[in-house]
Amino acid sequence: MIKTENLTRTYGKGEGQVVALKGIDLTINDGEMVAIIGKSGSGKSTLLNLIGGLDVPTEGKIYYNETEIGKMNDTELSKFRLNNVGFVFQFFDLIPELTAEENILLPSKLAKKKENSADDIYSALDISDRIKHYPAELSGGQQQRAAIARAMINSPDVLLCDEPTGNLDKRSGEEVMALLKTLNEQGKTVIIVTHDEDVAAKCGRVIEISDGEIVK
Repeated sequence: MIKTENLTRTYGKGEGQVVALKGIDLTINDGEMVAIIGKSGSGKSTLLNLIGGLDVPTEGKIYYNETEIGKMNDTELSKFRLNNVGFVFQFFDLIPELTAEENILLPSKLAKKKENSADDIYSALDISDRIKHYPAELSGGQQQRAAIARAMINSPDVLLCDEPTGNLDKRSGEEVMALLKTLNEQGKTVIIVTHDEDVAAKCGRVIEISDGEIVK
């Protein structure tokens, strides 16, 4: 499903240049649940952002189902992200002025899609009784469930999760990982950036990055 070739990302120029990724070659197959681990600054989040079309490579190529997304312009990348990828972030990134339901449905409104699958998603994530509440009225675990629901609303093939349990207590983190595992078992490809070995152990494959390179 996802393939990178000599993927390189640098920031800045001259003596201040930072090389975040150094020629990454990687293949992730349809239906995998993959953890990307590494210390802070290792390049793991940069890799996730490139795979999801949130950033563009300095060199190299990224293929999504044989389509090279690195060649897309901003409009094409926005459409790609909206329809193919669901993002789950550490700090939830819910819009505080919107209810949980309004946050969840926002991607479908942007994509001008029908919202007929929303009730099933609410039920599957056990948040049906909380969708009329604002983010500040939800626990951390409930906010992350809403964020996962938002990521799922356009039925993406891939879920990209950047430290999805990093801002949660242990119990809520375990519940979120169980949800992601269930989604993977239902056919979603799930890629998780984490520094938590327990989270990584729940994935089918672990990729370790150090100093911008895959080391294991």
